[in-house]
Amino acid sequence: MIAIPHYLSPVEYLALDRQNPIRHEYRGGLVYAMAGGSDRHSRIAVNLLSLLNPHLDNTPCRLYNGDVKVNYQDEFYYYPDAFVTCDPRDRQDRYIKRHPKFIAEVLSESTQAFDRDLKFTDYQNLESLEEYVLISQDGQRVECRRRTAAQTWETVIYGEGDRPTFTSLNLEFPIEQLYRGLD
Repeated sequence: MIAIPHYLSPVEYLALDRQNPIRHEYRGGLVYAMAGGSDRHSRIAVNLLSLLNPHLDNTPCRLYNGDVKVNYQDEFYYYPDAFVTCDPRDRQDRYIKRHPKFIAEVLSESTQAFDRDLKFTDYQNLESLEEYVLISQDGQRVECRRRTAAQTWETVIYGEGDRPTFTSLNLEFPIEQLYRGLD
């Protein structure tokens, strides 16, 4: 991610993002152009969305891809690869959601350190968030970070042959389904 080097207010950021064909994320006054994705990144994201979408049929929950922003106050606006919200308040704004229960990122070499550290720190501010999932492109590895009843976070890592469980969505599946169609 490359930052535009001067401070923007959230209002200025939203105006910039609406009229620009390149998506940008916002964190604490800095704006970052989103890097282009690889074919592996795209395929894993499509596989994830294909698993989640039918699972959420006939529920009050909605699944979104990387075209819709997640926001916390005026601190950040991010475009996760996939997220789920079940909160009716998130039906008010077509472009920004504020109450996700599940967020997933497909890791890229250029963004994985940020996704694992600062982005996760930011996402923890979302009281509704129950699970943050990081999916590797380089091998069958899924890292699930879950909020506990004590409001701490635990991490479970799944690898080849495992069956990841997204507890916030009551979904379990063979890890191979995330990696279908990859060369």
